[in-house]
Amino acid sequence: MPTTDPIADMLAILKNGITAHKESVEVKRSILIENMLNILKTEGFILNHKTIEDKKQGITKIYLRYDKDGSPYVRGLKRISKPGLRIYKKASEIRNVYGGLGVSIFSTPEGVMTGKEAKEKNIGGEVLCEIW
Repeated sequence: MPTTDPIADMLAILKNGITAHKESVEVKRSILIENMLNILKTEGFILNHKTIEDKKQGITKIYLRYDKDGSPYVRGLKRISKPGLRIYKKASEIRNVYGGLGVSIFSTPEGVMTGKEAKEKNIGGEVLCEIW
């Protein structure tokens, strides 16, 4: 079944996996999703991710990260730009997420990057999501 918003699907699967305290979750593979997961790995929200080949588009397995006491590193997430309503921000309009504790992910002309990187490079783009 085709999906109209793979980013929202990935965020929902991630949220449900964290709520159920799963070790890993699986999402449909796409380059955009993998670029977003690279950011989440760099920022320390997930442990790792890897691609599993199948006879279709492939699957990406995401390994979730938890504290020693079992609480997840991802406390919340929010899809900002949606297929029906795209949200774009200039570099001067980019703000911190939860006072710098979270990260916003942008799709810019130079690729997918965090809001902090986009602000440093002085480029704007589409706000994909916020994770804290």
